[in-house]
Amino acid sequence: MKKLLIASTSTIHGGSYLSYLSNELDEFFEKVETVLFVPFARPGGITHDAYTEIARKGFSSLGKNVVGLHEFRDVSKAIEEAEAIFVGGGNTFLLVSQLYKNEVMTPLRSAVLSGTPYLGSSAGSNITGLTMQTTNDMPIIYPPSFKTLGLVPFNLNPHYLDPDDQSTHMGETRETRIREFHQFNNQPVVGLREGSWLRVAGDEIVLKGKLSARIFEQGKDPYELSSGNLLEF
Repeated sequence: MKKLLIASTSTIHGGSYLSYLSNELDEFFEKVETVLFVPFARPGGITHDAYTEIARKGFSSLGKNVVGLHEFRDVSKAIEEAEAIFVGGGNTFLLVSQLYKNEVMTPLRSAVLSGTPYLGSSAGSNITGLTMQTTNDMPIIYPPSFKTLGLVPFNLNPHYLDPDDQSTHMGETRETRIREFHQFNNQPVVGLREGSWLRVAGDEIVLKGKLSARIFEQGKDPYELSSGNLLEF
């Protein structure tokens, strides 16, 4: 049975790395000693080693060890043998490019479908959807495909922002961009606000956190899903 935590972000304002998820992570990784970290998204262009060290410190308070995927010669085998997997945030275009380059998109999907616990934040959450086409990131590199893991039957938009009526900015809102996406694509999109996450157990998907999520479906008006409710299409 697949088990995922799909988080909007790794850090919310005023908190430390993964701190808002600490109680959830305690339970989710209860039987896990070592987490395999995928640092390929490299926020701000930091090195794989530096990013892995950030994750290592974040998990130290939970009493878990962290190893970086880049430290292994055989990355596919490392994924297959992992107790649990965490894919961090950063640039989704870079992350997807690296997953395809290292030929681990399929092994990663297979591992999660076989029951390996998976935590994703931001870009790591984007790739759990059907495609990466609703990311907020700059296209700094061209991946061979926009198709991602397809572990849930929709797309994600982490860091979802509501329109600000007080703002003088007249550019596109997130809602406008997702409406544009639905001119050419029919999969639903879940807008995850900061501090929210989805917990997936098999086919059951529950929204958690203090905030609601914004749900977009082609040909329908967007609507809100309250925390604690099942996500069903």
